[in-house]
Amino acid sequence: MKLVAAFLRLIRILNLLFIVITQSLFQYFIVVPMFRNNEVSPALSPGLFILLSLSSVLIAAAGYIINDYFDLNIDRINKPGRIVVERIIKRRWAILWHWLLSFAGVVIGFYVGWKASVFWIGPSNIACVLALWGYSTTFKKKLLTGNVLISLLTAWVVLIIGFVTHYRMITERGVYGFAFASKLLRFTFLYGGFASIICLIREIVKDIEDMHGDAKYGCRTMPIVWGVSVAKVFAGTWLFILTAALLIVFA
Repeated sequence: MKLVAAFLRLIRILNLLFIVITQSLFQYFIVVPMFRNNEVSPALSPGLFILLSLSSVLIAAAGYIINDYFDLNIDRINKPGRIVVERIIKRRWAILWHWLLSFAGVVIGFYVGWKASVFWIGPSNIACVLALWGYSTTFKKKLLTGNVLISLLTAWVVLIIGFVTHYRMITERGVYGFAFASKLLRFTFLYGGFASIICLIREIVKDIEDMHGDAKYGCRTMPIVWGVSVAKVFAGTWLFILTAALLIVFA
């Protein structure tokens, strides 16, 4: 049980659950209702949606594992009591799980792409795996680069659902589906943008919390390069923008 609990902590099981909830809410409260007065069905059947969400979860879980794998020395400083890799799960098993989960996520993505006639789902999953690897090894140590990358990947959780439906509407109905697809695309970017900004704020706050270990191992995050005060102002500004946007949307 200790090993199972450690593995679930390693893959951030609550974060993965949040991905499933986010995609489900967008699919069944935004996308599906838009088809009620339309003679066509959503691009993703319930079965294909479950598989697409599963592929997102598997790739995200693999990303968390590889991040902890490369962050071992930094985590010994920032959160020594919460280390899983090496202390409970050996590094060789961690890297094996990373590749197994990534492979499964990519394969499922190609299958969904084939069944839904959306060829780019599989390649996009490969791009996400490579982006998460690059983030863990390189980009997270660079000023803002890693923060922006993770915020974009977070937005992709929503964007992929909207993009799949948009692509199918355009390819199947042409100009007749353009107005519908455009409306869906606006909702997609709206929700994806909110997810991206929330993640960016969280990433900056996390950099402030982890700056001591990050500084020791050569990371050039915002609080290290520009100072904690600037990082707080940056996060606060985006929080203000997000709050203002929400007030405008629901006004």
